Amino acid sequence: MKYIAVDYGLKRTGIAVSDAEGRMAFPRCTLIRSTRTRFFTELAACLAEEAPHAIVVGLPLSMDGSESLSTRQTRHFVERLKRRTDLPIFWMNEQLSSHEAEQDLHEAGARGARLRHVLDQQAACRILQSFLAQPEHTRSRA
Repeated sequence: MKYIAVDYGLKRTGIAVSDAEGRMAFPRCTLIRSTRTRFFTELAACLAEEAPHAIVVGLPLSMDGSESLSTRQTRHFVERLKRRTDLPIFWMNEQLSSHEAEQDLHEAGARGARLRHVLDQQAACRILQSFLAQPEHTRSRA
């Protein structure tokens, strides 16, 4: 099964996709948020082009597992997304994904503007890789 992962943010949203077998994750793009309508149009185009079987959304929980303003914003985003697609949507805890993605990119030599441009994609890739590593029966439906 092919998956697409979303690292949702109010300014930038990272997108990653899996291979057709759902084994490996690859960075896809970063959507820059201008208006809600344009954002969902670009996301819909990405979904149409990639034709995934399901969507994985990173859920930003605090280190103690509690919810924050970012968690609530992401939950609202998923509710709006559910009205626009029939694809199944799954949650994946994204604790430390951005931090780990930044470390990955530093190790690869990315700095400055280049790092900012791909950081959200790499975080989405981390989220998706973690999801793919989970046994199917433990995956959490949104």
